Formats: sequence, C-alpha cells, structure tokens
Amino acid sequence: MSDAPWPAPAKLNLFLHVTGRRPDGYHELQTLFQLVDLEDRLYFRVRRDGVIARSGTPTGWDPADDLAVRAAAILRTKAANFDLGVDIVVEKHIPVGGGMGGGSSDAATTLVALNALWGLRFSTDRLAGWGLELGADVPLFVRGYTALARGVGEHLEPADVPPAAFAIVFPGVAAPTAEAFQAPELTRNSPVITIPGFLSSDWYARALPGRNDLEPVVAARHPAVRAALEWLGARGAARLTGSGACVFAAFGTESGAHAALAGLPADWTGMVARGLARSPLAARAAAEQSEAR
Repeated sequence: MSDAPWPAPAKLNLFLHVTGRRPDGYHELQTLFQLVDLEDRLYFRVRRDGVIARSGTPTGWDPADDLAVRAAAILRTKAANFDLGVDIVVEKHIPVGGGMGGGSSDAATTLVALNALWGLRFSTDRLAGWGLELGADVPLFVRGYTALARGVGEHLEPADVPPAAFAIVFPGVAAPTAEAFQAPELTRNSPVITIPGFLSSDWYARALPGRNDLEPVVAARHPAVRAALEWLGARGAARLTGSGACVFAAFGTESGAHAALAGLPADWTGMVARGLARSPLAARAAAEQSEAR
C-alpha cells in the first residue's frame, strides 16, 4: 500500500440551473462547480493476482455499486491484455449523500492514480471520457479545475473564481438525486446565464448568481434540509449543493466561516472548506510519475 494518500476533493455547486430535458430522460444543466479542500483520501496497493478489492469507511457497501471499484474495473478493461489488480482503501471525509461529489471524486482519483500506478499513460481526455460512464461529475474531478459546466455536466470550461471560505452544514439525512430530478414540480426551463460580473474579488459579499433549481424540491421533501437552509441562511446567503443534503454559505475568511457555524445543532455536522482553483490530484499524479522514472 502506498504510504502517501491520493486526494479526492469535494465540490460545491455555486449555482445549478436545469435548462432542459433530453429525449433520453437526462437533464441539461448549467452549473458552476467550485472545488474545495475538503477531501477523501485513497490508498492503493497494486496486486499481481488481478483482484480488485476495496476497504475503508463506510462499511456495508455493495461492491457492484462502489464507484472506486467500478472505476478500476473500467480502466483495466480499457487496457488490453492487462491483468493487474489493486487493493483500494478509502478514508471518507466527504459526507455520503451530501451533494458534494464524494463518490464521483473517489472514482476520478482511482482512474488517475491507477493510470499512473499501473503504468498505463492514458490521456486526461480519455480518462474523463471513461469517467462519464460512472457519473456526470467524474470528468470534473479527473480534469481537476473549478469550472462552468453544461450538458449533463461533461462540457467544462475553466472558471476563475476568486478565493472564498465556505461554511458547510450536513443535516444528517440522505437526499436521493433521482428523487429530485424526477419531481414533477422541478423547474426544467431555466435560462442559461453569464457570470463575468460574479467573478470579482468580493463576490462572497453579494448574492450568489442564479439559484439551485433542485433546492425547493429537496427542501419540500426533507424538513432537515429546509431547517439547515433556514439556520445557515440567518448567517449568510445559504444554498443547497447538488441535490443535497449539504448546504453552504460563502465568506471572505475562514474565521468568518467558522463563526457562522457557532451554535450548530448537535445532530448536524459543520465543516469549513477553502475554495480551490486546481485539484491537488494532478500534483499527486505528477509526483508519482516522477518517482517512477
């Protein structure tokens, strides 16, 4: 097992508009993905017997549904006549079911890490394309930059979002993504917006652009999410990320974000994270490749 962990950072959706619905049932989106420094940590040990295995938290997962295991299996399938395996240990810090992309980020880190550890040398474009088979957020984490996204989330344009700190609240409930997107009352015709005015140095001091179209749907179905939005909203401009259940507010300093979480209800989890322009995953892969030379 490699001693050095591989990072799998979380994301926030600073806004999320549902702009249409495709004939195949998938939804067209416009969203601004903000990477943050809250991260899972993954460890990998290459195996010679071809077995792909995962351990770590949380326990009780179905291996057939585990995105890290599926990512490893896809990558091995793409490498012709390849029979190495891997032990994967996932140390979870991103809330499961929180709308922060933890599973997708774990999958992306697995693709990038094993591409290096198995010596495959596939391009980032190919890894991102295969990642899309696992989930719409996976290409974001493979490419590793804060981005404006279109389509189902696969069309990414780098976005220069000035630094901010985020107070994040997880109210301890699961908010299934499919439930939100299937809701009959979901807005599906939001306009595409432009954001150059938003990308200023003090953006956190003003209202966030747009909205999250999933927020009213999720809040109506999950009282704990609604309560978290109201509680954090009394301290800053609170918004749901993804389909939830985490909610967040942006501040100019980490101390401001920590102060916003004072008095957090005991059954909720509070976190502070800094925005990232670039994921630390690329640097970790470069370091691994340098050691291998």
